[in-house]
Amino acid sequence: MIRLRLDLAYDGTAFAGWAKQPGLRTVEAVLEDALATILRTGPRGVPTPRPTVAGRTDAGVHARGQVAHIDIEPDALQASRGRGDRPLLEALVARLAGVLPPDLVVHRVTDAPDGFDARFSAERRRYTYRLCDDTTVRDPLVRTSVVWHRRRLDVEAMQESAAPLVGLHDFAAFCKPRPGATTIRTLEVFRWSRDDEGLVVADVQADAFCHSMVRSLVGASLAVGEGRRGTDWPAEQLAGRSRDGKTHVAPAHGLTLEEVSYPPEQEMADRAELTRARRSVEAAAPPCC
Repeated sequence: MIRLRLDLAYDGTAFAGWAKQPGLRTVEAVLEDALATILRTGPRGVPTPRPTVAGRTDAGVHARGQVAHIDIEPDALQASRGRGDRPLLEALVARLAGVLPPDLVVHRVTDAPDGFDARFSAERRRYTYRLCDDTTVRDPLVRTSVVWHRRRLDVEAMQESAAPLVGLHDFAAFCKPRPGATTIRTLEVFRWSRDDEGLVVADVQADAFCHSMVRSLVGASLAVGEGRRGTDWPAEQLAGRSRDGKTHVAPAHGLTLEEVSYPPEQEMADRAELTRARRSVEAAAPPCC
């Protein structure tokens, strides 16, 4: 078997998240169908490669820098070239572009380094969350990726409230519970700012995220930015280590997975082994938000 790395992006608006679900349009299912078409795999032949993803995204969440890997039979990979004479992996990207819908793009396919695992080798995931709170700069052309917020937000207060959450903590107060899954994470970056276009933007980075964590952090910040809560409130929620229903989960469509980072090639296998050991008690791959 040959392991390939896929770098991809998608508009999550019309997807019910990454993971396959019966009767629903998901990124994983659409990508698998495209691979089956190109590789001529399926129930009657060689099984279609199933992608392993760096981080499962929820319904409506977008990705600009998602990473996945597939394991594929060498003969099936050769057959994907078709009749052309372009390099094999370049041909695979071109053929995927011909069958995938416009809201899902595979940018690159490369040979994965030894020991590479899209999920377990990842060192960190970086997201952005975008809001508009100013009618004068509200752009209907980006309405599917920028949340319209009717109240003016105090970005300085939001940043002040976010700073104490950075570091290694139990984020149970900001995660939807999953049986057997840890809620301890290292939040490396949680920063609010207003960009040059006037949008309110959160930059959020961690080694991994538990279910609904990013959007819950954003929801807590919004309560501060609107003046409904004091700047100490998110830290108080964190210290409580219990999801009490007071934290609002922000809408999915404002969230975008921007980047997944990996160590140098020679450290891939060690990183994957370390991550597997640390998360051996978890029941599922960490969802994004």
